[in-house]
Amino acid sequence: MLVLLLFFGLKSCFNTGGKTEKSEYYILTNQISKMNKLVVLEQNSSSMQKTKLGVEFFGKEVSSSSIITFTKTNAQVSYDLNKMKIKVDSINKKLIIQELPNADIRITPSVEIQSMDDSFINRISEKDIKNVTQKAKDTAFKTIDQNRLRNEGHQQLMDNLNTIFVLAKALNYKIEDQTGKIGILGV
Repeated sequence: MLVLLLFFGLKSCFNTGGKTEKSEYYILTNQISKMNKLVVLEQNSSSMQKTKLGVEFFGKEVSSSSIITFTKTNAQVSYDLNKMKIKVDSINKKLIIQELPNADIRITPSVEIQSMDDSFINRISEKDIKNVTQKAKDTAFKTIDQNRLRNEGHQQLMDNLNTIFVLAKALNYKIEDQTGKIGILGV
């Protein structure tokens, strides 16, 4: 009986490889599930525009009106990490990145009229106001550098993923990128 107990005791001491693999797998998958589900990078900008509306008579300006607008623009790039697909292969000790979410870019301008200066002859109409605010929004869209925003958002995504990569490397896992978007960082 004592020999049997000693045999099973020694066997359990030397047979821990499977438990280590499972615990490493659960550490990695737990870290992945705890990662923020949305990576967002924001940029804010503002601008003022003065638009002059004139009335011409025989080629000469007789009267003019002006509208000054103030535009605040919020631009953000986000990644929905729920759409990311990562596989943990505990047998071959690989962390496989199968799919990364695409960047979602949103540009939201808001236009406020700061002042309107109209004359008796040249009244500012509702149509004029709509045209001026639409032009201010169009200008706001053009001023946002979407490539720069996308690049900075991608860098933020890589910073978030880097925590998983460091953990995987610490557990002696090889990182395999099947997306071609990561260019595995030097972790």
